[in-house]
Amino acid sequence: MKHRMGGSRCAPVLAVVAMLALSTCPMPATPQAVADPWPALQTSLFPGKKLEPAPFIHVTAPTRAASGDQVPFAFSIDHPMTANNYIKSVTLLVDANPVPLAAVFHFAPESGKAEISTRIRFDTDSPVHVVAESNDGKLYVTAVTVKASGGCGGSVSGDDPAVMAAAGKMKMALGAPLRVGAINRARLLIRHPMYTGLQRNLTTNGFRPAYFIQKVAVSYNGKPVMVADTSIGISENPTLEFGFVPDGPGALTAILEDNTGATYRQSIDVGG
Repeated sequence: MKHRMGGSRCAPVLAVVAMLALSTCPMPATPQAVADPWPALQTSLFPGKKLEPAPFIHVTAPTRAASGDQVPFAFSIDHPMTANNYIKSVTLLVDANPVPLAAVFHFAPESGKAEISTRIRFDTDSPVHVVAESNDGKLYVTAVTVKASGGCGGSVSGDDPAVMAAAGKMKMALGAPLRVGAINRARLLIRHPMYTGLQRNLTTNGFRPAYFIQKVAVSYNGKPVMVADTSIGISENPTLEFGFVPDGPGALTAILEDNTGATYRQSIDVGG
């Protein structure tokens, strides 16, 4: 059975979230409490849908981080991953960020488990909502709050030739020898500045144009195992840890696309 990953919902979702950015930017200081952005996000991104609280979505994140630039964040979902019953996507939202949608991860039964470990940005203290969708259309949600700030704005240097030349370079490796028919963990390291468009150029004091990885597609022997639609909420020099279930030795391949249309490819042979 074939399973499509990275469906058409992502493009309109990203457009909606960009529109929501204005309404979720920090409000001027007033005696009143700042409105909770989650109800508007839920209504806009999942209109008419019921989101069921899900204790089987496990999140690992610090309660407080020293900086909002590189905050470790992981989720792992205890749900079947069979041909007829699996988690097909997970949406990661940092509610109070200027652009709340950090990423949408797409999975298939060949993923073995819907789980990701990465690093994300926080503009200010914020709840993070993890919304999982199963292949039958049911939506499940959990949330945690992380205290961290300063990760979306700040200052960056000008067009550093070394930084730009290294953008898109990757390293990929397994955490242990290949186990056929079992879940294997792989780690993908990406060199990329992931400029948010909200950072000031130290030379000109103008805003540095947004420049970020917008898609990561990983396959094993040509079968998709993890696809991520990413945005500025993913940290500089992204890391992604994910799982896959191989049916034998083969090639693990990652293809990146950034918001300029440039693509990058890395492949490793495993189990041979």
